Amino acid sequence: MGLVAYALKFRITFYVIAVLVMLAGIGAAVVMPKDVLPEVDIPVITLVWTFTGLDTPEMESRVTTYTEVSISNNVSDIKSMQSTTLQGITIQRIYFQPSVSIDLAISQIVAATNSVRAVLPPGIQPPVIMRFTASSVPVIQLVMSSLKETQQQLYDYTQYRIRQTLATNPGATMPPPYGGTPRQIMVDLDLHALQARGLTPQDVTNAITAQNVTVPSGLAKIGTTQFVIHMNSVPSVISALNQIPIKQIDGAPVLMQDVAYVRDGGPPQQNIVRQDGRPSVLLTVLKNGDASTLSVVNNVKRMLPSIQAADQGT
Repeated sequence: MGLVAYALKFRITFYVIAVLVMLAGIGAAVVMPKDVLPEVDIPVITLVWTFTGLDTPEMESRVTTYTEVSISNNVSDIKSMQSTTLQGITIQRIYFQPSVSIDLAISQIVAATNSVRAVLPPGIQPPVIMRFTASSVPVIQLVMSSLKETQQQLYDYTQYRIRQTLATNPGATMPPPYGGTPRQIMVDLDLHALQARGLTPQDVTNAITAQNVTVPSGLAKIGTTQFVIHMNSVPSVISALNQIPIKQIDGAPVLMQDVAYVRDGGPPQQNIVRQDGRPSVLLTVLKNGDASTLSVVNNVKRMLPSIQAADQGT
């Protein structure tokens, strides 16, 4: 009764409080993050090891086994591990206990993978480390197709123009595009020409590795002028790779063009995307962590007109 009597005595004060509560509720509804998908925080980290050309049994015994042992010995709070080994690629999923510090776990994984590379096949690159949770799901997909551009140009445009522009979207994670043809410098070997000269594909690899290196050149000061020295250790054009000498046989050099052909191309296409029957490239945008699904989608839609305007100006 005391509260009722106080409210009746100071009616204006309670009117003001009621209005403030109403305005605060409206303001909270406006600024409150809106989402259509629940947040499920399952701590899991994915590692992707690649070593092109290595068959599946060798990949499993030389990469998967060693890395699993190193990670299990040096990373704490591991709940379980899953590994999938294919030709030239190993995908490892590491599940952690709910109380784990995910930042500390990533640091431990980086240290463990760097230390184990000494016993892995020479030349293997560090793994790609990604953190995905059950909340990291595709929320929007973009398909790029063209009647004029090649699949290589479509892939480069998606990977280096659209993907890098949308990467600034808070809460958005984008894996590499699907479809298209990534650009690679390809060496097409003539096996009969190699056998006729007593050469192997490894000889071709060694020649390219030894004669396509980055060498620090330094400076040269002549009189009062200082010059920047440029070494010709790296071919400036792709056609110059065809002139690389591989071996000297009977006093005559065997050039790359005698046993192979170097061209600007791409690897064999392993995934194909089509839109209305035309070759296309697919870019998937994932919602990362506790970001709002609606905010991620709206930001992507907001950024698309600026990307199209920039392309029309070029």
